[in-house]
Amino acid sequence: MGNKQITVLGLGSMGQTLVRLFLDKGYEVTVWNRTAGKADALAARGAVAARSAADAVRASPVAVMCVYDYRAADAILAMEGVAAALDGRLLVQLTTGSPQDAREAEAWAHRQGASYLEGAIQAAPDQMGQPDTPILVSGAEAAFRAAEPLLQVLGGGIVYLGGKASAAAAMDLATLSTIYGTLLGFLHGARVAEHEGFDVAEYGRIVAGIMPTFAGFLQHEGGVIQSGDFAISQSPMRISIEATQRILQTAQQAGINTEFPAFAAGLFKRADAAGLGGEEVAALIKLLRS
Repeated sequence: MGNKQITVLGLGSMGQTLVRLFLDKGYEVTVWNRTAGKADALAARGAVAARSAADAVRASPVAVMCVYDYRAADAILAMEGVAAALDGRLLVQLTTGSPQDAREAEAWAHRQGASYLEGAIQAAPDQMGQPDTPILVSGAEAAFRAAEPLLQVLGGGIVYLGGKASAAAAMDLATLSTIYGTLLGFLHGARVAEHEGFDVAEYGRIVAGIMPTFAGFLQHEGGVIQSGDFAISQSPMRISIEATQRILQTAQQAGINTEFPAFAAGLFKRADAAGLGGEEVAALIKLLRS
């Protein structure tokens, strides 16, 4: 895209950050926000504040949208003239939603004659624009290739997940599952720390130290699942069956909340009953599939 023109719809903290990054790289940036006042500081830096969402879309070949949720995104796209303005343009949707949201949004965009990309930013506003800023992207490859230079402005860690528009949202949810699973376990550990009277900040430091090794372990287990070969390679299931029972028993004895360890120990106990104890720990996925 030789003419460096871009439209940004939505000027929350992330949207404002995107605009500043584009301005810094010499783009002509047109902005629009439901609350017009949010555009003032950006206009002072050289952005053009459009009077309507439709005017904003018409101003550039590419419109990047980043708003609170899909309900807000749909409301903007339903505004007068927006659908017609999208004809022949590319809509890059960076609003977080579900895989189904993405499928419906792509179908809608195509009906308006627009190209469509779904993106998931896996970083906070102050982490944007770095060589390793992770952004997941999915949608038609031609649209991705056209948008790649402007996506690189926002972050260098771009992962293109293929032509299914839903892929970025699905991968975002999958990675969030890891985050929340880890967080719940961490918080249960913090209760163990409190009960035993040791420093929770020190516990946090120790956990941070083991995380790189743990990340490598998870990567290995992902390969095991993809291969379908669950012969023991790093961690026998039996170790986890015993360990999760031990965490549960300790919580019961200490009188602290047992919800997390009861859930974990229950899953591993069922895996044991299903005869998976002599396989790699990733074989637990066989239980989750059934």
